Amino acid sequence: MRIIVSLLYIFVGTASAFVLPSAYITSTARLPTTTFLSAVTSPLESPPATPVEQVVVLPDADAVGARIRQIVQDAATAAIADHGHFMLAIPGGSILKMLVGSGGEWTSKTTIAYVNHKCVAMDDSDLATHAKAMKLFMGEWNGCNPIIMDGTDDGSQEAASYQGKLEELDTLLRDDATGLPIFDLALIGVGDDGHIGSLYPNREEVLETEKWVLPVAMKSPPSITLSLPVMANARQVVVAACGVSDKYPQGKSEGMRRAVVSEEETVQTFPAVGLRSTATWVMDEAAASKLGDKYN
Repeated sequence: MRIIVSLLYIFVGTASAFVLPSAYITSTARLPTTTFLSAVTSPLESPPATPVEQVVVLPDADAVGARIRQIVQDAATAAIADHGHFMLAIPGGSILKMLVGSGGEWTSKTTIAYVNHKCVAMDDSDLATHAKAMKLFMGEWNGCNPIIMDGTDDGSQEAASYQGKLEELDTLLRDDATGLPIFDLALIGVGDDGHIGSLYPNREEVLETEKWVLPVAMKSPPSITLSLPVMANARQVVVAACGVSDKYPQGKSEGMRRAVVSEEETVQTFPAVGLRSTATWVMDEAAASKLGDKYN
């Protein structure tokens, strides 16, 4: 059995705490939380570069989208065969468009949670990820159960309410050692500044280790986000990055370099590095162009 271990580098106050999310590849076997990597790096230092075997480079955005749809289908099939239900966490942004055309019989046994979401009405077609997902693909996912927000602009209230809704799900398994939820698959996007979900650089939310769902008042309206340990604790974590434009002919290459291989970034300066050893990174050739020869 192939097992990938993640070590998140968390610094809280003046004391450091290492969080070891559980691993999942082809079975439900999980590592005990007392099992750590043999080499431990300071929480304020850059974690090791992502292993080459966890970076998948494909020709273009269409190929990345097709791979993401296949990953979702395969994860759903495996989860339903194993424990009867598929727990999926999705972000907003370009990944929503990658899910267009996906679906199947498995959607009737699928629950969807949002990695992050603005604190707006759920039918807000401009700002609500839920409304966009419904329009793009979720309306055709027969029988799926999306966990939605209350639709207020109160970030703290929405975060507490959303965590409560997740805690009530009997289909969402828990890690016996940590109590963290275990999504079968978490799809993650990365911003140019390294944010994942609504965990932004140099903010206290990225250091949270206890709560599942956090309010983020960085912008107006505020948003809620899954915490980094919850994202990393999914049985399968997949980061997708692709797309080029006239303005950015190399697409997301600089962001992927910083997220995957830079020796200068920490979880505080570029939060995506917290997923280096947990995630499978699926990207197009443009996004991978600055990673170095061994990744291409």
